[in-house]
Amino acid sequence: MKIAVLGSGTVGEVLANGFLKKGHEVVRGSREPSKMDGWKAAAGAKAAIATFGDAARAGELVVLAVKGSAAEAVLDACGAGLDGKVVIDATNPIADEPPKDGVIAFFTGPNESLMEKLQAKAPKARFVKAFSCVGNAHMVDPDFGGPRPTMFLCGNDETARAQTKEILTSFGWDSKDMGTATAARAIEPLCILWCIPGMREGKWTHAFKLLEK
Repeated sequence: MKIAVLGSGTVGEVLANGFLKKGHEVVRGSREPSKMDGWKAAAGAKAAIATFGDAARAGELVVLAVKGSAAEAVLDACGAGLDGKVVIDATNPIADEPPKDGVIAFFTGPNESLMEKLQAKAPKARFVKAFSCVGNAHMVDPDFGGPRPTMFLCGNDETARAQTKEILTSFGWDSKDMGTATAARAIEPLCILWCIPGMREGKWTHAFKLLEK
């Protein structure tokens, strides 16, 4: 497929490189595409850069990999380019304030999620939360010396969730479908939990595993 990865930061780069590694074409979107000239030059013939809007229109599937506080503005920039498309939402609503006792702050409350807000803002897109509960170093082909870790996902469209599960499997993950977008209220805070060992102990090499009987 041709994948549009929205975001010029590290998460966007890691996921873009992952999709290229798995044989897809990738167009990365940014407000300032020229910031990614170096990446494009190194990434090869299947890589391209564009504005957010042009990238969204070009992609068969879209990955949202921007700062959570910028996500709604990015949707505005994409306009109708997201309509009907699966949008894998890797964002978290991290607030611009320092952690307290190793616990990062969110700008959402316990009974809401950023993805629900994004789905409401772009109702014709098919959002799926994924890649949000692990650090970027482990998003592609995670290896912890044992069973595959679990990536939790959710979204209102069952077909979109199934397609995202296929991508997660190709990226080296087990996945657990948690249902509709409401479940993002539980999935997004896993980012807070994931960060605590890093904030308190400097340990960032871990992921979650769901054990089922």
